[in-house]
Order: sequence, then structure tokens, then C-alpha cells
Amino acid sequence: MRTELVSQPGTPDRPNEDFASVGLPASGQGGSVVVLDGVTPPATGTGCLHSVPWYTARLGGALSEMTVSLPDVPLVEVLARAIARTAATHGETCDLSHPRTPQATVVLARWSPAAVEYLVLSDSALLVESPDGAVTALLDDRLARLPRSALATDALVDATVRNKEGGFFTAAADPSVARRAVTGTLPREEVRSLTALTDGAARWVETFREGDWADCLALVRKEGAQALVDRVRELERADRERREFLGRAKAHDDATVVHAELAAR
Repeated sequence: MRTELVSQPGTPDRPNEDFASVGLPASGQGGSVVVLDGVTPPATGTGCLHSVPWYTARLGGALSEMTVSLPDVPLVEVLARAIARTAATHGETCDLSHPRTPQATVVLARWSPAAVEYLVLSDSALLVESPDGAVTALLDDRLARLPRSALATDALVDATVRNKEGGFFTAAADPSVARRAVTGTLPREEVRSLTALTDGAARWVETFREGDWADCLALVRKEGAQALVDRVRELERADRERREFLGRAKAHDDATVVHAELAAR
């Protein structure tokens, strides 16, 4: 198999809040992909002594280990255990009930000779390519379906829709949120490749409308994951004042792409 991983901060003066890893078991049978997009905190604070990169590193590290070392544990349970483990590392020093306690979107994929499992929580994306070249985007679109009025201010989001029924969910400190993820299993022979994208990279499709998901994958395959991130940066710079794409909260966002070509069976 072949894998490619690119992760770039939105601006060089801020730390990258994304996390990405590829796991390949020593047995050579299967593998896993973990991609997290840390939620940038508001200036008013998070109730936590730790940064978002601290959180994504620990949650991502736990997920990287568990997706490989616990192959018989479903991904929903893997995520729940990883959230609980991470919460335990700072529960005595931080207010984990704060609505902005460090949190992240999640994409997990794990494959064996028989199956490909997936989990998507919040607004990152997983592209699944079939052997005939068809591309399916696996998305948790609850945030995208909310009316703009529900997202008017940070305070309104936190009070009414963040990690709340009828709103959207992220991995924070509550293990039960894992059950809210979009999940499924596909026969291994139906999957040629997997591509995980944080929303900073998915802007090429979702914000700037440069092509559809199949076009996005074609760009990654032909020119590489870095080319996709570079194209997004060019589009961001060209629209620096955000006049055309007013829904863009950040001029530049952290962007992560992980592409895995699964070996033919």
C-alpha cells in the first residue's frame, strides 16, 4: 500500500491544531488512519489549562494506538475509550464541563483483509474510492445543515447547538459523544483508496467550489496532497477580503490531507 500525509497550519505564527497519523500493524494485515481538527477556542477561554494542540496530540495519540492494538473493538468504542483516557489526564486541573473545553472533529478509518470501517464526527470528510473509480464522500453534515442564524455568535453556538441534541457534536470530554458519529463498514474489495480531509483542505470543494469530491481526489492522486493544500492557499489569498465567500470564518485554516492507496487483493 501507499500513503501520503500533509498537514499545514493556517498561518506560520500559530500552532497547527490538526492531528494526523497512519497506523500499519506489524502483522502487515490492514491499517488505520486518524485525522483530528482541533476547534479553535474563543478569546474568552475554555476552562482548561491546556491548549487545543495539547488535546489533539493526546486524543490522536490514543486513537492511533487503539485503532491498531484493539482490532476487534468497534471504532465507536475506540473513540469513547480514547476520549475517556484523555479526559482523565486533565480532569483534576480543568473544567471539562465548559462548552469550549478543548475538542476536535474526528475521522477514523481502519481496514483488514475483510473490511473497511469508518467513523466521522463533525465537519471533516472521508473520501472512499471504489475499484471502478467512483468516489463517495462520507460526511457528518449536521453543522452544515444548521441555519446561519444559529451560528451568529460563539455564545449562541455554545448555549444552543454545540454538543447538543438538534445541533452538532465534537469529541471533547464526554465519551458518549462517540455514539453520535457517522459510522459504517464496507467490504474490503469495494475500497481502492481512502482520503481524509480536515475542513481547511476540504475548502477546495465546500467553500471555493473548484470541483466535486471526485475532482478533489483526482487532484490528490495526480499532483499529491500538498498540491491540494497549495491550491486552497492560493484561493484564500485571492479572496483575502472574503467578499465572495462570506461564510469563511478564518482567512486561512489548518489543512490536513491523508491519502491511503489500499493494496489490491
